[in-house]
Amino acid sequence: DPVVLRGADSAGVGAAAQQLGELVAEKVDAITGGQLTVEYYPNSEMGGDMDIQQQMLDGTLDYVVLQTAPTVSFVPAVAVFDLPMVFAQYDGDTIDQVLNGDDSEFLKAIAPKYEEKNMKILGYLQNATYRLTTSNVKLDTLDAFKGLQIRTMENSNHMAFWTAIGAAPTPLAWAEVFISLQNGTIDAQENAADTCASTNFQEVQKYLACTNHILYANQLSMNKEKYDSLDPAYQEAINQAVAEAIEEMKSQMVESDETNKQTLVDGGMTLIEYDDAFFQEILALDTVQALYDKIDADVNGLGTTLQEELAAAQG
Repeated sequence: DPVVLRGADSAGVGAAAQQLGELVAEKVDAITGGQLTVEYYPNSEMGGDMDIQQQMLDGTLDYVVLQTAPTVSFVPAVAVFDLPMVFAQYDGDTIDQVLNGDDSEFLKAIAPKYEEKNMKILGYLQNATYRLTTSNVKLDTLDAFKGLQIRTMENSNHMAFWTAIGAAPTPLAWAEVFISLQNGTIDAQENAADTCASTNFQEVQKYLACTNHILYANQLSMNKEKYDSLDPAYQEAINQAVAEAIEEMKSQMVESDETNKQTLVDGGMTLIEYDDAFFQEILALDTVQALYDKIDADVNGLGTTLQEELAAAQG
């Protein structure tokens, strides 16, 4: 019988989450010959991160696409993605093998954590692209971060990281960020390059620092009861659509990242890049190591599993 699903994202116009959600909808339609279709609501039409996840759990929505950080409130184990710079030294294919691979011990360990909360994780989109930092302070050394008034997500681990390196994190509502940067209430914010460019931060920020502190990964998750209720043929169609969409979009992630960085630089921002010594200096801080230990304990060793799996996948 024909089935209609409802999907949504809370990203900005043209962001990776929107593209992934809509591409999956197109592919599901094509694979099933129009028997399984999706009503898709992009760009926060159904609300913000927390809103759409709650609606997915309530059954109002069937699947959602969003970054991993907001899911921690629903699935605490997803805090493993908050380990600062844990992915920074790996390429996109290595990370994909760990996050989406059939033989991934990490995926086998984290998938049941979603299912306990009535979520079915269907895939992660990334390609070694990261959240960056825009600032009116030249962040060319670790010392430059001390006292930096930076807007972050409302995620305790993200805030703890910035505190650990001496900054002063402030979780402002997104609607207040641009004007707060413009009037100097805050010095900086952190986000993926596509969000920075679409928000025109080059108009109010001087520097674009490639801090690469958190992987820019978008996850597609579905209401587990809804997924389990579908005919197996439809389940397979959804799995196929997600896998194909992620594979197609991997190259776009890199191209988008580079294009948006260039847009910001062309708009007047100065690009700051770091060598490996900078990242190692951060990871060697006692405060950062303490955060690693805390997060790993919070996720029952899943952080250790992730690090071991990444190292093994790299060979």
